[in-house]
Amino acid sequence: MPLPMAAILMIAAVALPPVQAAEKVWSGLVMAENVEKPAPVPDSLQPIQKTLVSLFGYNQFEVIGESEKSLNTGQEDWLATSKYFSLNVDASGATESGYEVNLKLYQEKQLLLETNTKLSKQSPLVIKGPQIGSGQLLLVLIVDSEGAKKEATHTRHRTHRESNGLVSAWHHLKRIVRRGLP
Repeated sequence: MPLPMAAILMIAAVALPPVQAAEKVWSGLVMAENVEKPAPVPDSLQPIQKTLVSLFGYNQFEVIGESEKSLNTGQEDWLATSKYFSLNVDASGATESGYEVNLKLYQEKQLLLETNTKLSKQSPLVIKGPQIGSGQLLLVLIVDSEGAKKEATHTRHRTHRESNGLVSAWHHLKRIVRRGLP
C-alpha cells in the first residue's frame, strides 16, 4: 500500500496547476533637480513623470542606481546601488494588494534611513531621501503588474502535449487507486 500512495503523491504533484508568474519590481535611486535644459525622463520613470513633477517640483529625474527583481514568494531581498548610495529592499511577505517591505538607505556604509512599509501593486512607492547639492534623492519602487499578467496568461495555457500528459497522469492515478482499494 505505501507504493501506490507514493505514486499518487508524485502524480498529484505533477498535475498541479502552474504557479502564477512572478511580479517584477523595479527599484531606483533617482536624483531629482531643476536644471535649465532637462534631459528626457528615463523609460523606467515615464509612467510616473507627471506625478514626480507635481509632488516634488523638479524638472529633471536621473536614475543613478537601479535594480529589477522578480518576486516569486514575496520573501526576496535585493539591492539597488549607485556610486555613493545603496537601497536594500527586503520583502517580508505578499498580500493581495502588495508586499510588506523593509527599506534601508545607505550612504556608503552609513545607514541613513530604515523603514517598514507596504509596496502596492497598484501604485508606485516614492520616498523623499536626503537633499544632495541642488537636488533631492528619491527612492522609487514600481511593481510591474502588466508584465506579470502577460507572463501569467502565457503560462496558464497548456499545449496539446501538456494537456494529454495531465489527462494520462489522471487516468494512471485512477487505475492505481482502483487497484489499491479492497
